[in-house]
Amino acid sequence: MEEGNQTVVTFFIIKGISDVPELQAPIFLLVLLIYLLTLGGNITIILLVFFDCHLHTPMYFFLANLSMIDICNTTVTLHKILLIGLTGDREISYLSCIAQIYFFGCFISDELLFLTAMSYDRYVAICNPLRYTVIMNHKICALLASFCWVLGFIEIIPYAVLVAGFSCYRSNIVNHFFCDLVPVIKLSCSNTSVLEILFLVEGVFLLTIGPFVSTVLSYIFIITTILKIRTSTGRRKAFYTCSSHLTVVILLYITLIYQYLRPISADSLEYNKLLSLFNTAAVPILNPLIYSLKNKDVKSALRKRLEFLKFKK
Repeated sequence: MEEGNQTVVTFFIIKGISDVPELQAPIFLLVLLIYLLTLGGNITIILLVFFDCHLHTPMYFFLANLSMIDICNTTVTLHKILLIGLTGDREISYLSCIAQIYFFGCFISDELLFLTAMSYDRYVAICNPLRYTVIMNHKICALLASFCWVLGFIEIIPYAVLVAGFSCYRSNIVNHFFCDLVPVIKLSCSNTSVLEILFLVEGVFLLTIGPFVSTVLSYIFIITTILKIRTSTGRRKAFYTCSSHLTVVILLYITLIYQYLRPISADSLEYNKLLSLFNTAAVPILNPLIYSLKNKDVKSALRKRLEFLKFKK
C-alpha cells in the first residue's frame, strides 16, 4: 500500500554484494567456497573436541561452542546469497527478514559472551593454576555455557520487537547481502529514535563495558602474571596458551566496533557491507585456522585422527 513516498512492505529485496551481472557467478562460487570452508573447519574442531579425550578441558569445550556459533552465524547470513546465485530470487519475506536480524544478533552476542568466558578460563589457568580444576569444573563450565547461550538470545529480543513494529518504509530494497539491523533502520520512515538509542546504549554497556572490559581486565591480569614469571621459556609458554584466543578477540572486536559503534546516520552502507562480509565470512574461517595452527593439542588430535583413518583404510 502506497502513501506518498512511504510504503508498507510485506517483503524485502536483498541487493546483494554486487549488482554487476557478470560478477554473480564468481560471487556465488566464492561465497560457496567460504561457506564450505567454514563448515569443514568448524565441524572438524567440534568433532576433535568431542572424540579426543585430551581436548576434554574447559578451553576446548568453549572452543567447540564457539565453532557451533560460527557455523550458525555463517548459515544465517550467507544462505540468501547462495539462494540468489542458484535461483536469482532476491525476495525475502518481512518475517524472514526480522528473523534474520534476530538470529544474526543472537549469534554475535553469543560469540562475544563465549570469548569472555574463554578469557576468564585463561585468567584462572594462568593466574590461579593450582585451583584451576576446582574453579573451572564441569558444572561451572556447563553453567557458563548455558548463561552465554541464553543471554545472547534474550538481549536481542528488544531489537527484533522494535523493528517488527515499524509501520512503513521508504523502500524495500536492502543494501546488504542479508537483513542486517543498520540498513533496515535506514530504510524505515517510522520513528526509529528509540531503537537507535537502544542500539547505542546497549551496544556501549552490554558489548563494551560488559564482555569487552571483562576480556581486557582478564588479559591485564594475565599479562601482569606472565611478566612476573622469571624464565623466558615460562613466559613464552604461558603466553602461547592464550595467544590464539587473543588473536580472535582482537579481530572480532575491531570489525564490530567499526561496523556498529558509530552513529547510524554516519554509516556508509557499502563500507559496512565489506566489514560485515569479513565478519560473517572471513572470521569464522580464521577461527579454526588460528586455533589449529597455533595450538599443539589441536594439531596433535587432528594428526592422530588422520593417522587412524589412514590405518583403517
